[in-house]
Amino acid sequence: LAMQEFMILPTGASSFTEAMRMGSEVYHHLKSVIKGRFGLDATAVGDEGGFAPNILNNKDALNLIQEAIEKAGYTGKIEIGMDVAASEFYKGANTYDLDFKTRNNDGSQKISGDQLRDLYMEFCNEFPITSIEDPFDQ
Repeated sequence: LAMQEFMILPTGASSFTEAMRMGSEVYHHLKSVIKGRFGLDATAVGDEGGFAPNILNNKDALNLIQEAIEKAGYTGKIEIGMDVAASEFYKGANTYDLDFKTRNNDGSQKISGDQLRDLYMEFCNEFPITSIEDPFDQ
């Protein structure tokens, strides 16, 4: 995945305690969804406690999170944030390589800043995204 992290934001919680409960429930539903699709090994967590299943595109990650939110019963109460860290895949000349982690990639996933903006707009129209951190090269 090009984008660094996806986060859930329990904006519909009325207290810190409720926000923690909502976050915990969605986390466990997400683990279950990932396990069902990719197997138990895909539920291992990284250094910061996040899942890293073997998915190839950012929209797949958003779909997994959306499904976990729905299964937990928090549609409309939990939104999504993305830490894109676009500087990591900026290649100069207004070009971003969404496949930058693949060695010797064919360049087919290089897009312009305008195309990246359009991708964010597409995500925001399809998913409850309210925060995009570091969306472009700094």
